[in-house]
Amino acid sequence: MIICSLCDHVQPEGTECEVCGRVFPAPELDVAPVAPLAELELTPHTGGRAPVQVAAIPELDLTRQKAGPDLPPQVVPDLELTRARDIGAVPVAPLLELDTGRAQDDGVRTAAPVGAVVCRYCRNVQADGLLCDRCGMRLPKARPAATAAAGAKRADDDDGWTNCTSCQTRVRRGRACSECGTRSQAEA
Repeated sequence: MIICSLCDHVQPEGTECEVCGRVFPAPELDVAPVAPLAELELTPHTGGRAPVQVAAIPELDLTRQKAGPDLPPQVVPDLELTRARDIGAVPVAPLLELDTGRAQDDGVRTAAPVGAVVCRYCRNVQADGLLCDRCGMRLPKARPAATAAAGAKRADDDDGWTNCTSCQTRVRRGRACSECGTRSQAEA
């Protein structure tokens, strides 16, 4: 059994975790030095494609058909032929009663989840952030909407904090965002 060191998932085999996707390191094999045996007969052919003389076995019954046809061809009446004859030009008209399986768009969209969400990889319940605190995978969550209009300054922007340009998370100026890793612009 393999136990993932990241999310503690147990699985019987594989090269990566079925839950979090972490790639397992390849096992290190100790390779012992190999010495050739003195009594071992070496193959004299380097390529392994040497011509071999083969004699036919006289007692062997050959099942191969002779080169010339010895029976006339026969038509099998019950055989279904799969080749159809040419039927010419066929008019193509759309089927009005055909259901395409698509409903008319009503414009209503499913809202992205907000608040506490469950990580689909490790089942960790987390209220904030775009990345799971336990396994580091992205959470199925909507990015927080920008509260201020573009170009407008917030009253608390003067304390050294600003919104990340990618995910709108509060971050110190000049530092990398803790949610997405984007470096914020330092104040000029």
